[in-house]
Amino acid sequence: MKIPGLSFSWKRALGITAMKQKVARTTGIPTTRGGIERKVGSLVLGALFSKKKKRRKR
Repeated sequence: MKIPGLSFSWKRALGITAMKQKVARTTGIPTTRGGIERKVGSLVLGALFSKKKKRRKR
């Protein structure tokens, strides 16, 4: 029987969650599956549909 509003996470207790957050902030790479998919997807779409600026010669 659980107590409402009270939960325990062994990952949080060991500091794994904080370490993952710190790594994600410093590298800019998300550690969640959804975050990684979103980042890779935006990179791929950006590479496919980016407009390349042409330099004009003077």
